Amino acid sequence: MLQMDTMQHIEVIGIGAGNPDHLTLQAVEALRRSDVVVALDKGDTKADLLNARREIVDKHAPGTPIVAVTDPERDRNPADYKAEVERWHQERAQLLLDALPAEGTAAFLVWGDPSLYDSTLRIIERMRGLGLNATVTVTPGITAVQALTAAHGILINRIGEDIRITTGRALVDGPMTNAVVMLDGGAAWMHAPDAEIWWGAYLGTDKQVLRHGLVSEIGIDLAQEKAALREKHGWIMDIYLLRK
Repeated sequence: MLQMDTMQHIEVIGIGAGNPDHLTLQAVEALRRSDVVVALDKGDTKADLLNARREIVDKHAPGTPIVAVTDPERDRNPADYKAEVERWHQERAQLLLDALPAEGTAAFLVWGDPSLYDSTLRIIERMRGLGLNATVTVTPGITAVQALTAAHGILINRIGEDIRITTGRALVDGPMTNAVVMLDGGAAWMHAPDAEIWWGAYLGTDKQVLRHGLVSEIGIDLAQEKAALREKHGWIMDIYLLRK
């Protein structure tokens, strides 16, 4: 367990959307100078996520140990969404703090880029409030947005158009001109029946699935396919671009 007066260094490393080759040279160097990787274990149904991290470590920094911390439970349909996320992040912060070694450099491997819909940097700030005394270096990564557009071979916008990056929960009035939607637990694209959709799941992995079409034509089938994929694998990470 970390001693409260110990100076620690943390590497927050963006690792891309799931392909070990998504790591930049800078990210590989950051991983190799780390003494341990600390990761959240989300249980048997999401074992692939932890295994993907192990694959990345084995390829780029073999021999680096991984300390897996059981992720605390979270209410997915709370009466107060923000309060539940705050509670969940605080519990995560304490568990991760307890898992840090007393000295050396610990790495947190972040899907995509640490700046985009990820809680790692917020949780590190909570860890400081609990007594963490650490320096932090952040290495950017390839985002799921980039992986999606590359997989479909498209531009994210047309000339001079706006881009909106949002969540499924926030997508209730239909998209702006170009809306990239992340963290959609359901099928929020159905709020935009007149839009064109470029959808991808498990991007950069051997499970990758891509779909493209008009929401009015493929939206219902896509929702059913997403549910089937989640049932098959026990988890799903998907992202999509909506364009009117």
